[in-house]
Amino acid sequence: MHSSLTPVILRELREPRAYPAVSLAMPTHRRPPENSQDPVRLGNLVSEAERQLTADPGVTKERREDVVAQLRAAVQEIDLAHVRDGLLVFAAPGEHQAWVVDRSVPERVVLADTFLTRNLVAADAARRPYWVLTLAADRIALWDGRGERVTEDTGHGFPLTRGLEDPDAERKERVGDLPSTFRDEQTRQFFRDADTALTEALAGRPRRLYVTGESAALALLADVGSVADTAIEVPVGGLAQATAEEVAQAVAPARQEAARLVVAEALDQLEQARGERKYAAGVDEVWQEAQDGRIRRLVVEENYRITVRAGDGHLEPAADDDIDAVHDIVDEVVESALETGAEVVFVPDDTLADAGRVAAVLRF
Repeated sequence: MHSSLTPVILRELREPRAYPAVSLAMPTHRRPPENSQDPVRLGNLVSEAERQLTADPGVTKERREDVVAQLRAAVQEIDLAHVRDGLLVFAAPGEHQAWVVDRSVPERVVLADTFLTRNLVAADAARRPYWVLTLAADRIALWDGRGERVTEDTGHGFPLTRGLEDPDAERKERVGDLPSTFRDEQTRQFFRDADTALTEALAGRPRRLYVTGESAALALLADVGSVADTAIEVPVGGLAQATAEEVAQAVAPARQEAARLVVAEALDQLEQARGERKYAAGVDEVWQEAQDGRIRRLVVEENYRITVRAGDGHLEPAADDDIDAVHDIVDEVVESALETGAEVVFVPDDTLADAGRVAAVLRF
């Protein structure tokens, strides 16, 4: 199962496929007893996909058998004991993928010539991806953070490691007595190399950066490089050999404060945009602005969902059981905004109660 989305992976997922490209979306549950229903619901979705494939005159018998086999192979690879809030399964002739996301998705089966990626994009945006750099005199590691989870990134030469010339340096690091270690030229060059590697890593995937380490380590990185100038410093040492859980816990307070500041800034910008007549509010108005590529910053409540029907250039509320309705219009707006270079900020529920749960700062 996949969980980390990158621009390269997203471009590959959006490439046209030979018809039919099947997308299954299903809300899942992290804990019992609710998760006991997930295997049954997944089986029902696969059966529904097979039914639609059989009923579609544009799908040959060979294509149908190929895609059904891919769906079943994907299901076999899914560990439902370790899912999160949503599951996405993609299958096309000769290929299949399964994705777990930290965001509930509407249950559906879609046959098209591309995969349905909007739920995946919205879930990734909601998790606010970030980087964590852990500094130590003998090991510098880069971590890919998404929500409450981090995984070590091994690209661009990370982790950087070296032996410590001082045979007693390892003991000193444990007790935090490392000022002299962070002043020697070998360590300075080690940190310069880390700065160069970090520059390369962030060039393709810019996002918020947290840097952890002893105060002396943080000061040295700031002295020898520049890439961490805008980073959030977390003065916590002892993470050179830390587990992913320990790294996530170390940066959690800083992440919470950063998220609070992002929400406050977003609300301030909305208020300013209102006075400048560069403001849109409500799903119908925001949806139209997203279609025109006018959104600079989209602000949406975390769990806002609404089922609509599109007609005459406007959206109208619809019943959940309306087969012609769009059940994930908010995620569609998020994807459209991101495609045109907008920033997306998710805020706590009820923050935008007076703005129809979603609002935007417009470019013009």
